[in-house]
Amino acid sequence: MKTILITGGAGFIGSAVVRQFIADTDCHIVNVDKLTYAGNLQSLASVSDNPRYRFEQVDICDAAEVARVFREHQPSAVMHLAAESHVDRSISGPADFIQTNIVGTYTLLEAAREYWRGLDAERKAAFRFHHISTDEVYGSLGENGFFTEETAYEPNSPYSASKASSDHLVRAWHHTYGLPVVTTNCSNNYGPYHFPEKLIPLVILNAVNGKSLPIYGKGDNIRDWLYVDDHARALRLVLERGEPGETYNIGGWNEKTNLEVVQSICAILDELHPQGAPHSQLITFVQDRPGHDRRYAIDATKIAQDLGWKPQETFESGLRKTVEWYLQNTDWVQNVTSGEYQNWVQKNYANRSMA
Repeated sequence: MKTILITGGAGFIGSAVVRQFIADTDCHIVNVDKLTYAGNLQSLASVSDNPRYRFEQVDICDAAEVARVFREHQPSAVMHLAAESHVDRSISGPADFIQTNIVGTYTLLEAAREYWRGLDAERKAAFRFHHISTDEVYGSLGENGFFTEETAYEPNSPYSASKASSDHLVRAWHHTYGLPVVTTNCSNNYGPYHFPEKLIPLVILNAVNGKSLPIYGKGDNIRDWLYVDDHARALRLVLERGEPGETYNIGGWNEKTNLEVVQSICAILDELHPQGAPHSQLITFVQDRPGHDRRYAIDATKIAQDLGWKPQETFESGLRKTVEWYLQNTDWVQNVTSGEYQNWVQKNYANRSMA
């Protein structure tokens, strides 16, 4: 039976991957997460008591602890999602991004390499290190064209530069040491359990509470949107069938301006939460952030042709599911916005081992 080590499993995308693995497979899952502000074990409450799930509160920059996790759990694969990921935070404080995204990835690669070298031939051949990255490493697109796996890197923020650096490290560990790696670069994710600092949950919660809906600049920056459960399915497929050394771009084929996204949320809330309608009256335009990339759009042809993946959700269906989830899960929202979710860990894990 396979054991998958998932870093950042208490985060938004990581928790979706963990929930799917536990629900859809017989794999054992080891969730390695430092539990920074965006790590929320309440997002994994539905699987926390499953005998195939284990949680390790470990900083991936801690080489000794990471080595212990490999030694004790003997994983057959690694899915590396742990990262600092908020562009605005990287602009005001880049140091954490350098430490976690670059040094942490290096530390994890070295631990994985040492562990992989000691495996027998069969397990060594089956081992995979799956590095999960972002389309922001490619920089900014003009009005036309798409990011492909061959697009040159041109990161424009401290966040994207740190992720580009980690991508290069993973590639180098494959070509220099032979570590069997696969890399994926995804477009903007959205869906349930998203931390409220990000655009879509921020707009939903602000609108419900009658607060302003801030949009950078004119709202004409374009992003490709990918429903988080579709992304999780793609990640699992790449881990299972991806070719070592290859990169796969994962996108939703859903290009929208930020203004279109906010207006769509407002329209759904006008129907589902009519108090305060029309919610679009709350839209305000604020000063653009430094170095704001104009447009991202992913060409997901390779993963479709090579592995047979395509998203199950349209932007419209996924966005409605997302809005409905936030309206129906007010306890989760309240615990996050109040900070109580950080105390939840101590209350629920104080009397049992996290390993």
